[in-house]
Amino acid sequence: MDEAGGTGPAGPAGEEDPGSPRARGIAKMQEVYGFSVDPATIPGPYVEFTVDHLFGEVWTRSDLDIRDRRLMTIGVLAALGQSQLVEIQFQSALDRDELTEDQVRETVVHLAHYIGWPLSTGVNEAAEKVIARRHRPADA
Repeated sequence: MDEAGGTGPAGPAGEEDPGSPRARGIAKMQEVYGFSVDPATIPGPYVEFTVDHLFGEVWTRSDLDIRDRRLMTIGVLAALGQSQLVEIQFQSALDRDELTEDQVRETVVHLAHYIGWPLSTGVNEAAEKVIARRHRPADA
């Protein structure tokens, strides 16, 4: 903890130091998902660890780009049967032009051979839901 009782170095008026894990984590989460969360607004340490360590320290490392990290994350989430989280990853990958719709579908086919048909069914449903949403008229 810092002198003010917070978890990261604070700048003027309590703002995070732009180089702190917290500031890097919030910025990286915004870049990866198009949204971020402020751990100071959520009770408990879980979100703090997620933002400060996972996004502030791991996702910001330079040896893999976001697309590489996302594809690995999709594979792990698919293997764990977390199709709702895979849906978020597919949506973000398409929004950020990291994957095309064809590449999302090819990811499903590839993963099906490693995770099996029962788990890949949920991954396929997530992919097709995201792709269908992209083709709906804006007023629908």
